[in-house]
Amino acid sequence: MITPQETPPARNLLVRTSIMPLWPSLCTGVRTWSRAAHVRGHCSAWRLATATATPRLYSTNTTSGHSASSHAEDKNVHRGGFGKAAVVIAVSVASGSLGFFLSEQNAKRNSSQSVPDSPKFGSPSDFKNAIDELHASLTPDAVSTDPEDLRHHGFSDNDYHPTMLHSVVVYPQSTEDVVKIVKIATKYRMPVIPYSGATSLEGHFRGHSVGGICVDVGRMDKVLEIHEEDSDLVCQPGAQWMDINEMLKKKGIPLFFPIDPGPGATVGGMLSTGCSGTNAVRYGTAKGEWFLNATVVLPSGEVIKTRSRSRKSAAGFDITKLFIGAEGTLGIVTELTIRLAPVLQTSVAVVQFPDVKSATAAATEVINQGLGIQCVELLDATSMRATNNYGMSIRKWPERDSLFFKFQGPSQASLKDTAKAVEKVVAKHSGTGFSFARNEKEAEDLWMDRKNIYWSALSLIEGSRGMATDVCVPVSKLPELVYETKKDLENVGILSSIVGHVGDGNFHALLLFTNDDELKIAQKAAARIVHRAIAMDGTCTGEHGVGIGKKKYLVEELGQGTVDLMKTVKRAIDPLGLFNPGKLYPESNLSGAKHHPDTNQK
Repeated sequence: MITPQETPPARNLLVRTSIMPLWPSLCTGVRTWSRAAHVRGHCSAWRLATATATPRLYSTNTTSGHSASSHAEDKNVHRGGFGKAAVVIAVSVASGSLGFFLSEQNAKRNSSQSVPDSPKFGSPSDFKNAIDELHASLTPDAVSTDPEDLRHHGFSDNDYHPTMLHSVVVYPQSTEDVVKIVKIATKYRMPVIPYSGATSLEGHFRGHSVGGICVDVGRMDKVLEIHEEDSDLVCQPGAQWMDINEMLKKKGIPLFFPIDPGPGATVGGMLSTGCSGTNAVRYGTAKGEWFLNATVVLPSGEVIKTRSRSRKSAAGFDITKLFIGAEGTLGIVTELTIRLAPVLQTSVAVVQFPDVKSATAAATEVINQGLGIQCVELLDATSMRATNNYGMSIRKWPERDSLFFKFQGPSQASLKDTAKAVEKVVAKHSGTGFSFARNEKEAEDLWMDRKNIYWSALSLIEGSRGMATDVCVPVSKLPELVYETKKDLENVGILSSIVGHVGDGNFHALLLFTNDDELKIAQKAAARIVHRAIAMDGTCTGEHGVGIGKKKYLVEELGQGTVDLMKTVKRAIDPLGLFNPGKLYPESNLSGAKHHPDTNQK
């Protein structure tokens, strides 16, 4: 298996490609020299070497019989052509050296070039002219420089990343509006930052230090078409997933969109971050086939549609997925076709375990049996204590590591059958207190305890705030990761609740703090969680995305070659570096070291 370290660097490929056109002259010079030195017809080794690099650059006939032109050439060599041959080879070598030098310089420039790390933005006067032109091009209420608007769009209570305000906020209502905005931004070299549900935890919609245009697609929230018979619908990016599902329910359409991140998330932001939620164990993530196509305004102002509405396609690259997880750095999505799933009956059960390892083993066996499981969530003992402390639950829970199951099936009978099968499995892994909802209302109340965990955790320390992070590892590694993380947090005096989508190895930690010193400790602890996860063949983010907060880990996780390829795509589509600058792509000087000896240090 080729490791990232063994893979030939891209620049060597560039060097070889740049020198290839010079091989014929180089070979001609060497061939002439070799004949002058009476090596007639015996250059098979050299020819083999050159043929390996560039097949059939010249005739490789090595028989003793030569053509008339060949004999004539040999006579010229014997009559003093040796000097001419020396000139030919000298020129050939010089040209080859020059080509090598130029390609090396070009490779060095390319290898050090980032997205670019420091794009050339316009001046303050350019930005003022851009804002004036935006006012002239859009409706009066579509452009705002109100200080409260700028603060609202550049700041978030959800995270603790540096706050930068935008220069202006615009509210497009159509693809045509977005095209106008992008062309003005390009004209005046102004950063463009997309904004939708504002539920981001990693600073995705933060402003740039020089200012910029915040494109709030919140008014583009319409469902344009519903194709019940095809199980899909077409909508704008500002439509919220919960609103879509509620609308379908009111219309009596037995379908729903199963990707379920936090409340308030919009489908445009969900596509851009490649998000998921509690349903991932059954329905996967946004990187599955839930987004069939997207209409995108590119940095050039060109509008593309990534593919047709058919359920599947083998026509070329899957361009839709190019924009899933790109976090608004490659274009602004203005329309999407999303796939829907049939609504099935559900119910909920809760069970306690002596430790996370037992709970994970039980969840894995349940899933591998192919039972009707829609969700399986791990809440650690601290989370269960928090649920009791918060006081919103219908019952008092044992404060132990617990699993919350959501079953699904075509009938109540199928749900009961699933519950019986799950109860048998969890008993094998020391699961106790199996509680199965007796009706739909009780099921909703039990699941609400899972949904309320953020506010429940904050109740543990009066006046505390929470810093959330998420990582994901292979499911078999989850118990070890949770154990090491809890031990680390205890050592540094940070209280944290841990909630895991145990069916896919994804867990969230909410680190509680009350002052800036504790925040710094929490941030360092969060970094160690990430390093620990990556060392276990995991990822720095299972759901939240990269944004500002996680980009420094990408080289460590993906390798320099993969990150460079991402940057190459970025440069090709956004050569000016205007779209959401400072997000997703790590700066060039970040270390990609795989080994982190400090994963358990304060």
